[in-house]
Amino acid sequence: MIDWPRRRRVVLDLFVLANIAFLALDTYLAHSVNRFAHPMEWVPFGFSLLATPVFAVAIVAGWNVERRWSRWLGLGIGGAAIIVGIGGMILHLKSQFFELQTIGSLVYTAPFAAPLAYAGLGLLILMNRMVDPDRTEWGRWIVLLGLGGFVGNLILSLCDHAQNGFFVPSEWIPVVSSAFAVGFLVLAATRPINRPFLSVCAIVLVVQAVVGGLGFALHLRGVAGGIGPDLWANLLYGPPIFAPLLFVDLALLSGIGVFDLTRRAL
Repeated sequence: MIDWPRRRRVVLDLFVLANIAFLALDTYLAHSVNRFAHPMEWVPFGFSLLATPVFAVAIVAGWNVERRWSRWLGLGIGGAAIIVGIGGMILHLKSQFFELQTIGSLVYTAPFAAPLAYAGLGLLILMNRMVDPDRTEWGRWIVLLGLGGFVGNLILSLCDHAQNGFFVPSEWIPVVSSAFAVGFLVLAATRPINRPFLSVCAIVLVVQAVVGGLGFALHLRGVAGGIGPDLWANLLYGPPIFAPLLFVDLALLSGIGVFDLTRRAL
């Protein structure tokens, strides 16, 4: 069994590390749609490739003892991730929304909330090094950042499925599911520790993970049955295959926070 009080920081860092590494693949697929037409589209891909091994070194260096240089290395990566995320959001909006400022331009522009994944990961890195993990605030911050992720997921699901007018009724499931998660996590992040309510939140998060798994299966079926000339074309122009896994990812992140708060309630 993991010694949770001693290793909670490492667990969160490993979660962030896995996400930064995975975003290299995700951003490569997303920007391959237009063949990296804008040079800035290489920035998040390059950042993930560079930050993954550097952050791994920072984690290993601080595994048993607190090393000042590893802490500052982590803070630097976290700050850079925030810049990449916010800069990407502005560039995505600039593609159409800032010029037309209509609902249609918001729906059909590049997904403006997607780059904020980097900003969220950066905030997690900073929080993990600036907030004492022995304090209740550590778990609350994780739940709060998970809440922000589900808000972004709600927007992404709504905009993405609005592009085809919610042609398939099941496309409403992630929208409703995200809204449910937002409602529960708002209370979990702001109310005094309440173990029964946190248990309900854990169930809600399990449901989010199931929704993500089902969505991934449906998107995978859409890619496999696509009408493109080959599998690569279906991956690029079919339903975003990895998008539903964000539900699983955010459920895991929020679950870390809920678990930590629940242990403090014992």
